[in-house]
This record gives sequence, structure tokens and C-alpha cells, in this order.
Amino acid sequence: MNMKSVAIGAFVAWIVDMVYGFVVYGMLLAREFGRYPGVFRPMETINANIPLMAAGGLLAMFALAYMYAKGYEGGSGAVEGLRFGILLGIFVVGYIAIGNYVVMNIGRKLAVSMAVAGFVEFALVGLAIGAVYRRSGQASTARV
Repeated sequence: MNMKSVAIGAFVAWIVDMVYGFVVYGMLLAREFGRYPGVFRPMETINANIPLMAAGGLLAMFALAYMYAKGYEGGSGAVEGLRFGILLGIFVVGYIAIGNYVVMNIGRKLAVSMAVAGFVEFALVGLAIGAVYRRSGQASTARV
């Protein structure tokens, strides 16, 4: 396992995830989140805690990049990364999005939006990790 490549993959995935999160959750879905003030924190509180969220996201991306590296079979990084990301997306939909819908007082529209957004988010995260990760001694030809 190439730990330098794991770290680079985690960092690239973190950047992809932060940008995606800002655009999708922070802009496109913000109005829908606003319909549930009893469930979601106000934007001012979220903004004050962005550094904590960023640190947690980076920690999570290191865990995902490590898992990817442990299961890497040597094929096309982008293809393996996308496959890994799709599996992560299925996990997010099944365990988090559906679970949140069951326990949170949110409507179906928001639940479906969050499920789709989460699936796409982690497919992109997996793709980013896969596009960057290289085994020790493996030539690097892909660019992100």
C-alpha cells in the first residue's frame, strides 16, 4: 500500500467533497433545509462550525482512501474508484438517507433529494480517490 498516494487521494477527495457539499447542500438544497428549522441548525451556526466540519470530512476521506487502497485490485483507478464510490453511495442511501427519513421530521422531497445528492457525492469521492491512488512503484498517468 502506498501511504503517500492514500494521503493524496484523501486530500483530493476532501476538496471534491467540500466543493460538492457547498454547491449541493449549501446552495441548491439550502431552501429545502430551511423548511425544517426544528431539524437543521441555522446557517449562521453552521458557518461558525465549518472548520470542524472540514476537519471531520478530511478524517473521513483518509478512512475511505485507506479502505480503497486495501481493496484496490490493480485495474483502472478511475473505474475501480467509481465502483467503490457507487458502493459507498448505496451505503449512504440505505443506511443514512433512509434512516434519516425514518427518524427525522422531514418530507419525502428532502429525503429523496438528500439520497440522490449523497449517492452522487460518494460516487464522485470514490472516483476522485481512484483517479489519484497508485500502488507503490506504479506509474502515475491519470490526472484529476
